[in-house]
Amino acid sequence: MHFMKKYLLFIIVLFSVVSCQEDIRFNNPSFQGLKDNVFWRAIQTKASLSANGSLIIEAYSGNEVITFKTTSKLPQTYLLGTSSSKTATYVLTDSNGSITFATGSGIGDGQIKITEYDDINNTVSGTFKFNAENIYNNPLAGPVLNFQQGVFYKIPITTTVQ
Repeated sequence: MHFMKKYLLFIIVLFSVVSCQEDIRFNNPSFQGLKDNVFWRAIQTKASLSANGSLIIEAYSGNEVITFKTTSKLPQTYLLGTSSSKTATYVLTDSNGSITFATGSGIGDGQIKITEYDDINNTVSGTFKFNAENIYNNPLAGPVLNFQQGVFYKIPITTTVQ
């Protein structure tokens, strides 16, 4: 009887150790935010630097593309709606065509904040929020697209555009 208790205790401990494993996933790189208060996450991301030092970040999710343009890779806040050199663009393409929302000079508002540019690993991280306007007044969408609580993390800079 004493042997059975030890054997049963050993089996219980063994099962509890085996069932306590954690399934850890890393979102690296990651690009996500709340699009009109609904969680949105990119499936694929990339970034590139141009010869003049400007940075372009692209995020893809199915038939949606978000493109950010900033004047540099330096960690700072880039205000949107103030110029055509700092922009956020969202394009949805489906069987009806495409709907484009954008910021630009006097169009929309928001910010892209680069919090880290990693020269060693060649990645960029930061936060964003913006209100982009339906620039072609497409009747299939509302006049403004809102993104809040946006984060991009360790987006690889894959190319340098000349």
